[in-house]
Amino acid sequence: MNIIIPAAGQGTRLRPHTHTVPKVMLPVAGRPIIGHILADLALLHPSEIRLVVGYRGDSIEAYLHEEFPDLPVKIVWQHDQLGLGHAVLTALEAKEHEPTLVVLGDTVFDVDYADIVSSPDHALGVRPVPDPERFGIVELDAAGESIVKLVEKPTKPKGNLALAGLYFVRDGELLRAALASLVDEGGTTRGEYQLTDALQRLIDAGERFIPYSIKGWFDCGKPETLLATNRELLDRQSPQVDVSSDNTKFIAPVFVGADCVIENSIVGPHVSLSKGVTVRDSVIRDSIIGEHATVSGFVLEGSIIGPGARVEAAPLGLNLGEGSELIC
Repeated sequence: MNIIIPAAGQGTRLRPHTHTVPKVMLPVAGRPIIGHILADLALLHPSEIRLVVGYRGDSIEAYLHEEFPDLPVKIVWQHDQLGLGHAVLTALEAKEHEPTLVVLGDTVFDVDYADIVSSPDHALGVRPVPDPERFGIVELDAAGESIVKLVEKPTKPKGNLALAGLYFVRDGELLRAALASLVDEGGTTRGEYQLTDALQRLIDAGERFIPYSIKGWFDCGKPETLLATNRELLDRQSPQVDVSSDNTKFIAPVFVGADCVIENSIVGPHVSLSKGVTVRDSVIRDSIIGEHATVSGFVLEGSIIGPGARVEAAPLGLNLGEGSELIC
């Protein structure tokens, strides 16, 4: 079986963090996004995982060598960012008829991967959403068993099953050929080669795709969804804090990395502190703090602080009269 993880995007919606770090390397619940995905896929004992990288791919490769030295990951470079379909095509080789599983590199799934790859049919991960016009939507046949059409952000959706970013094709050569013909014909949508367009070609050619219901779908593509995923994963993992601290209260769930210094602070709930973080005289909740960052004298909520950043405030001397208000 081929496992392909497209992870070459620049992550423009997560700037300024992705100016220096590729999107899949942003930390969530104690490890980079790509680390959660690889840890789950490792349970399949794959012979090879093909990780498609582009923007700042060297840092992803270095992380893999350090944290997953025994996992058979092959780095595939997508030098031109021409869309998801092009990224997947870059990782496929001709005449490979093995089943192919494609997992988006910026989404953490709560799914039984062993179950989906045992499907006798092609399968697409789906999940009901309240606002289907924002997503790629699948339309089902009258029996509700097979997918007949894929519609990207429909103005009048015929259903609410959104594509979740998990694609399983029983024959990799079928997918490669469909993608190759799409590229050869210049069949772009919104200027990019779309994976859904190639899948629609297979459906139109008579290939049967079934919807596969995803339990949990944790997108990490925007600051608010990154924080939401951090909350969800911390709730699920309930990590134990094992760190010496001075006059500090932890409100679970909290992840604290190695070599952190925490003094006279309140940390949590839903806080991830990467390794080497320093926190003094602060209150932090619902936030992600990058490696070796410093937070001193601050109240943070709903915040993402990048690696090595310093957030410090000097003590205030106030002289307020009756009925005064100070809102910071």
